Amino acid sequence: MRSGLVVVSHPDPASLNHALATSVVAAWAAMDIAADLLDLHAIGFDPVLDLDEARGRPSRDPAIRAQIDALGRADLLAVVHPNCWGAPPAMMKGWMDRVFAPGAAYAFAKGEDDGDVPVGLLRGKRALVLNTSNTAAVREAASFGDPLERIWRDCLLGYCGFERIERRVFRIVATSREAERRSWIAAAADAARNLAL
Repeated sequence: MRSGLVVVSHPDPASLNHALATSVVAAWAAMDIAADLLDLHAIGFDPVLDLDEARGRPSRDPAIRAQIDALGRADLLAVVHPNCWGAPPAMMKGWMDRVFAPGAAYAFAKGEDDGDVPVGLLRGKRALVLNTSNTAAVREAASFGDPLERIWRDCLLGYCGFERIERRVFRIVATSREAERRSWIAAAADAARNLAL
């Protein structure tokens, strides 16, 4: 049986972000894909690297080790978070830093990080990135260049060997109506199903 991991970072459990994450879990469950939901705020995730992690050594934190193992086991990954200044929020960024660890998510052919191209260790996996935003798409592209696209596709998931990466942005949340939010939740489920096919 295939498995999935859905990671959400938003402090409000009643948020659109949580509804999107729950929609992905349900879509995968309907396809007999066992998906775990990891709510970073609910577990009080500590985003701060310790000294071992900062030096590229394996984490000694059993909670981080468990999350590294969960990521390694998952065939499908979904991450859900708002756009915060063109970046993931602090908890999600810390999860990226601590869980996509050297030796678990990537390595270097010579065993040393001396500028060589990395070897992605998470090959064969697929990812869905769902973001919420209050910036119009045209302004995002013209003024900021959509840094979240580069962060997720090029700087993390592609770097670590993911074979397929899909991303959806739901905007503009601040002025959205209930019907629009319902359509976004349905679109998240569709994207999750398509990723799994």
